[in-house]
Amino acid sequence: MDNAARVRQRILALFLPLTAVLYIGAEGLTPKGLDQVVQTRATAFKVLPIAAKHPAQLYLAGSLALLALGALAVSYAAIAALVRDRGSAVATVAALIGGIGAFCGALVNVLVYPSLAAVATAHLSQDAAARFLVTAFNSGFGHAFLYAYFIGIFAAPVLMGFALWRSRSVPRWLAVLFVVGLEAAQQVQSKGIVVVLAYTLLFAVAMVLLAARIWQAAARPAAQTNNTVQTPLAAASPDPATTPLQTGPASRPENREPAQGTQ
Repeated sequence: MDNAARVRQRILALFLPLTAVLYIGAEGLTPKGLDQVVQTRATAFKVLPIAAKHPAQLYLAGSLALLALGALAVSYAAIAALVRDRGSAVATVAALIGGIGAFCGALVNVLVYPSLAAVATAHLSQDAAARFLVTAFNSGFGHAFLYAYFIGIFAAPVLMGFALWRSRSVPRWLAVLFVVGLEAAQQVQSKGIVVVLAYTLLFAVAMVLLAARIWQAAARPAAQTNNTVQTPLAAASPDPATTPLQTGPASRPENREPAQGTQ
């Protein structure tokens, strides 16, 4: 591995702990009760007054959530690079599903965070604001990306964990820790920093340990695949390119001495 590839791999490794930090920050800063899909007017009437009181905090939490999902998509690709031979195809599929799911999740979170903050501070009537939110979330756009997001957050961690387990590129307990930690972190609700930390602690530990594995893999020298060891037969046999061509009398069949033991 050359220096450029080593630097790229280490940059990818940094995305894993960054993802955990962004996840914790986003959920920790989200006002209680606002990290939910608004599909009914009753839910809209409940979240609008809260959003109107904390618009700046909601914008900040939404920005961190979008960055967290983007970092998660990169992290899937970085983790897939750890998997060799057995499980490599599954890891590729998991990275693809995880990346698409994270992208769709970012679009859904645009509706959850910035749109909610904008509507809550737009001086609209409660009825008009609620009608806008319900219409946006229940649109074909909202449903398509929401379903893709849900498929990604459930399927991608399981597939990636299976690939890590099968390839034995990391300890199997770390593969299980990654699956359990990520699934728990994606289900956390904004109920205070203590609850958020309790749900995301395993995820953060798994991401740090996987990042260390990726960093160590970047430090290993490239495999010397071109330097093959000659077998005794190959070492004993002369190289035609380096063996001089005999043209003297001794090279003629009639001038060679018969082998001993033959008449």
